[in-house]
Amino acid sequence: MRPAITMLTLGVDDLERSLTFYRDGMGLKTDGIVGTEFENGAVVFFDLEGGIKLALWPRKSIAADTGLPLRAGGTAAFTIGHNVYSRDEVNAVMDQALAAGARPVKAAADTFYGGYAAYFTDPDGHLWEVAYNPGMLPAQ
Repeated sequence: MRPAITMLTLGVDDLERSLTFYRDGMGLKTDGIVGTEFENGAVVFFDLEGGIKLALWPRKSIAADTGLPLRAGGTAAFTIGHNVYSRDEVNAVMDQALAAGARPVKAAADTFYGGYAAYFTDPDGHLWEVAYNPGMLPAQ
């Protein structure tokens, strides 16, 4: 297997609300909701760095597509890490997320690995870490 993650799909309860949070609040670029002509097809795509896409897809559509029962989301199953270049950038991203309607989970603080990080959840409870890790800076 060649490990290549190209898409991260978040199950959401309200596609319009999540679109607004990520597009208008967090500044991610998108063409908006597409696929509405298909049953369970409405989805939003955002282009991320490195060719990765972030998708927002209603939880009910994921359940229908997979055949799994519809379940409420949880915040401790995984985190989405957004690595930045400085402590100030951690604070700026957190301010932006909170202004967009995110819920703060953990205020920015020094980490055990010599960095600086904070946590928030998006409107559907997905847990995001915003981190400055001097040993693992993102590519420029």
